[in-house]
This record gives sequence, structure tokens and C-alpha cells, in this order.
Amino acid sequence: MMNITLRQLRVFVAAARHLNFGKAAKDLHLTPPAISMQIRDLELQVGLPLFERSGKSVSLTMTGEYLLLYARRMLATLKDAEDALARFRGLQTGRLTIGMVSTAKYFVPRLLKLFREEHPHIEIRLVVGNREQLVSQLQGNDLDLAIMGRPPREIDTRAEPFAAHPLGVVCAPEHPLMGGEPTTAAALANYGFIIRESGSGTRTAMEEYLRQHRVDVRIEMELASNETIKQAVMSGMGISFLSLHSIGMELRTGMIGVPEVEGLPLIRRWHVVNTAAKMLSPSAEAFRYFVLEHGESYLAQEFGRLQPLALEAAQAKPSGASPSSHVNPAAPAPPTPPEKPAVPSRRAARATRG
Repeated sequence: MMNITLRQLRVFVAAARHLNFGKAAKDLHLTPPAISMQIRDLELQVGLPLFERSGKSVSLTMTGEYLLLYARRMLATLKDAEDALARFRGLQTGRLTIGMVSTAKYFVPRLLKLFREEHPHIEIRLVVGNREQLVSQLQGNDLDLAIMGRPPREIDTRAEPFAAHPLGVVCAPEHPLMGGEPTTAAALANYGFIIRESGSGTRTAMEEYLRQHRVDVRIEMELASNETIKQAVMSGMGISFLSLHSIGMELRTGMIGVPEVEGLPLIRRWHVVNTAAKMLSPSAEAFRYFVLEHGESYLAQEFGRLQPLALEAAQAKPSGASPSSHVNPAAPAPPTPPEKPAVPSRRAARATRG
């Protein structure tokens, strides 16, 4: 095993994470045959098979499970060394791996563009997944920072809120819920829902809302993509519960409506998260400060003009209500929550159509 290379270990860890050589190849910007060759060479070095292959699916052998544990440790140690040495070089260059929940893809890339204008020589890798996947990657030290709604309780993290995150019911503009009168939560039981997959933060927020209002709804379909859900909603297949930051374009064009429903919009928080034990590199610290300083104002600029009603809903909440987001007690005190959350509204949806 003395001739194992870091490249082989990185390929192995990516293949083990996806359990799919094609996805690992896409992740590492390689071809699937190159992944297969690296894995085959690594297996020759180890002297034992690392994957069990059955058609197009693969799974780790017991040997592979053990090697994965040590490979992750070695790569994490190497990353920590790179971050420590980067402090001597300053912030001119660096590598930064950022994870984000799929709902954050509607604003994080544009924030990154602004960040890159200030730090053009920092190499950035962006990873998209649901909340459970990001927690696993944080735990495995695969990410420097993560952008998510509900921070993890499973691991020790620093989770800092930087912007309001509104969620609510969305439907086609011609749906009966858009009839003009406010709707009770109980009335949602009359309609079929198209929902996000288990493990999604949006799904969890929806379930908490329905449980709080003691409403059982009919599930028509479960999908792992906000974009597919929006298409299904626009076609009239059902209604959904989504982050309102994911429907800005559809609201502007009048393709989706946000009805007035009891207890909505649900105001959560966006967080920038890192593991408490991890020493952030200068590039990661710079992006963290950038998000905390500019995240709320950017979201207000992008979405604020669409959402006069939701601001009233947020201000109408009891002043003694407990916060909806979780910040690890071991982490530093978070910044003061924003005064004007960005939340698209039904009134704005009508305005854009009119």
C-alpha cells in the first residue's frame, strides 16, 4: 500500500460517497473510465476488492468500509494542513468548498459572483444536496462551510443566521386558493400536495407547520427537485409548500401564486454553518464574513419588492415567540436577526400579473 496516491484516495472517497462512478466522475471533473481505472489500481495496491459491482450499482465491501474511514482522515488532515499554511500566504489564493441545500441555489451562486469580484484568485467548489446529505458531509470534513435553513443538532457546529427564510403554500394562479379570501390551515386538507423528499429541510418545515395546526393533507406526489415541483404546480397537478426564495421568477411573471393562509408565511432563518472543531482557512473566513455582512441586504434587494404582505405577517407574530432556528449553544452569539425579512406575497403575485 506504500504506492497509493492522494489522487486515488480522492477518487475512492468520491466513489464511496456517491456509490456511482458516473456521479463521482462528474464531481471530480473526470471521465467514468478514469474513475474505474483509479479504483482498479487502488484495489491492486490494497490486494482486496473495495467495491461489489452488480450491473450499474456498486456498494462498499467490508475492506472498502475500513479504508474509507482512514482515507477520509488522511484527506481531512491534509486539508487542515493546507488551511494552516494558507494563513501564512494570506488571502490572495486558496480553495473553498461550500455546500448548500438545493433551495439556496436560487441566491448563493450570485452571492459567490460578488465574492469572487473581491477575491478573484480563490478557487471555489460548490456542492448541492439536501439537509441530511450536507450534515453527513460536514461530519466527514468534506465541506468548509454550508448554507442551510435548519442547522444540524447531530454534530457540534457554529451556525450563524444571516437572513430571513420564508416558506409557504404555492399554487397555480387560477387555483381556488387564489380566490381573494384568506384561507384557514384546516382548508388545506381539501387539496392534494406535491412535496419534497424525506431529509429535505423544506419537507421538515411543512410537517412542523401541519403538525402545529393539526392538519392531515393528501400527498399526491413526492419529488426531490424544486424545479420539478414548480412545473407540476404550474400545470395544476396540485399545490405545494416551498421556500418562497425559490419562486421569485415565477412570481414576477405571474406563473405561480402565493395564497394567504393561516400562519403563513413561515419565517425561518438562513444559516452559514461550519463544524466547531474545524479551523477555517482565510478564504473560508472571508466568505463567512461576506455572507454575514451582505446576505440579508442581497436577499432583500432580490426579493423584497415582491413581498409587502409577508413583512406584516412576520411583524404580527407574538414578541415572546421562540426563535425558529437552532444555533449551537457552544457557538458565538449570532448577529441580530434582520428587521425586514424577504418574503414574496400573494398581493405581489397579483401585481405582477396585472
